Amino acid sequence: MKGDNMVVKQRWKGWRFPAMLLAAMGLSTVGDFIYLVAINLLVLEMTNSAAAVAGLWIVGPAAAIFTRFWAGSMVDRANKRRLMIWTDIIRFLLVALIPLMTSIWGIYLLLWLISMAKSFFAPASLTYITVLVPEDKRKQFNSFYSLTSSGAFIIGPAIASVLFMMSSVNIAIWINAASFLLSALILVWLPDVDEKKTSGLQSLSFHAIIQDFKIVADFGKDHKLFTMVLGLNLLILISTFAMDAQEVVFTRQVIGLSEVEYSLLLSITGAGALLGALTVAFFAKYLTVKQLFGGGFLLVSAGYVLYAFSQSFAMIAAGFVVLGFFNAFSNTGYTTWYQQNVPIELMGRVTSLYGVITSFFQIIFVLGMGIIADLLSLRLTIISLSFLCLIAVLYLIKMMVHPVEKVIFEEKSGKGAA
Repeated sequence: MKGDNMVVKQRWKGWRFPAMLLAAMGLSTVGDFIYLVAINLLVLEMTNSAAAVAGLWIVGPAAAIFTRFWAGSMVDRANKRRLMIWTDIIRFLLVALIPLMTSIWGIYLLLWLISMAKSFFAPASLTYITVLVPEDKRKQFNSFYSLTSSGAFIIGPAIASVLFMMSSVNIAIWINAASFLLSALILVWLPDVDEKKTSGLQSLSFHAIIQDFKIVADFGKDHKLFTMVLGLNLLILISTFAMDAQEVVFTRQVIGLSEVEYSLLLSITGAGALLGALTVAFFAKYLTVKQLFGGGFLLVSAGYVLYAFSQSFAMIAAGFVVLGFFNAFSNTGYTTWYQQNVPIELMGRVTSLYGVITSFFQIIFVLGMGIIADLLSLRLTIISLSFLCLIAVLYLIKMMVHPVEKVIFEEKSGKGAA
């Protein structure tokens, strides 16, 4: 009995800080979903304008693109833990100010600043995770983080709804602001893991940012296999994002689902995503990065193909359950692969620049798909994008079994299933 207690203590010792980090990041993620729901309702109450609400979905990505150009340079030079703490505190203050705004433009400005803070938190947290979490625990940590993200997607709006019923939108937003402060307080208790890793870079300036772009470009040229996988992942991301952007129109107008059926579809998808995240959290340590990354994306793309050809609620629900369930597998595999192949000292810059490119192409694809759908047909466009996604995934899997190219997917720690 004493021996069992010792084993439990040893396991907890290895997971104490990662578990605290998961709690902090989970709170931030739930917070993001709560205030997004609340701010939509607040703006609708203030303006009674659909255009004003739509503007909220433009401000965030626009701010992210603007910030990511130089955020990575700052992240790689800063202390990651402190940067995460300050971005949480800044989001706490900014979100708390939202109910005090009497103008829609004031809310847009706050949302712009909140999105800027989030653009620093994301690359800083990814780098901090890579340093804090031992290599043999990363797959499982990433799977647990995928679980918290999926849970936040469901729990965040649910908490928001309960808060609206019990109090008001303003009280919900202030409680939401407190979640960012609590996240910052948890991060304070985590260790400084990169105190001495940020001193080798020149001070942040316009010239330094230009040099950073060249360094990242040179890294891409020197690691062609990595760049190829990143490009395929980009193609998968933007094609699925473009399909998701037309989800409401496709399900309601093309397939003919009612409002009730559409709401039920979202609930089923959320449940599938949560179940998938739970499954991968338990089995990640037994699966290789290739199985998670390649197998996950293959089944996600199969779900999108099923969705594209759907003729009924049952068929589209099956497609959504498949893609929702296996999304956690692909996310865990991709994140672990990325952490293995990007040097710590470059991770902030590579992540931010890739984020800029992703956001840019997402906008281009969404606009382009909207035009093509109007000229031809939405179903044909969705089918084309689903096959584009499937082709990219099949090429990715082909790389995984190629005698030379498969080296990019090998796990450096030597852990995992054979």
